Amino acid sequence: MSVPYATARSGHAARDEITKILQRFGCESVGFMDEFAEHSVLLAFQHRGRSIQLKASGKGWAAMYLKAEPWSHRRKGSRQAYEQKALDQGMIAVNSILRDWVKGQVTAVECGMLSFGAVFMPYMLTNDGRTLYERADEIPLLAAPKQ
Repeated sequence: MSVPYATARSGHAARDEITKILQRFGCESVGFMDEFAEHSVLLAFQHRGRSIQLKASGKGWAAMYLKAEPWSHRRKGSRQAYEQKALDQGMIAVNSILRDWVKGQVTAVECGMLSFGAVFMPYMLTNDGRTLYERADEIPLLAAPKQ
């Protein structure tokens, strides 16, 4: 099984493309923050006065990769080194995944398929600095999933 983005090589190129897409879309500011301890990337931007933040986990990608391509004694290096390499690739991969996601969402808004709010509302910041998704998850706003 081939793991998507396993061959991605540059997080910087993907970030540059995200910035260009969001600038063309009319965003006033765009920024990235690497959270090394959490192995995640935070994408933040502002569009027409609305602040948007989206955190993407490299750990999630690494877990998917390690499930598809588990370490064995036949591999070069230690298990720890192999897992660290997967985390490092995850940090590159999330940038490419974010690029493709942003491109798709912006295209959906531009062609009228979806509204800006429908696409980005979960990631809009509330007055206390948390995303709307985090706030909705905190209060029982949505019905619990049926088991």
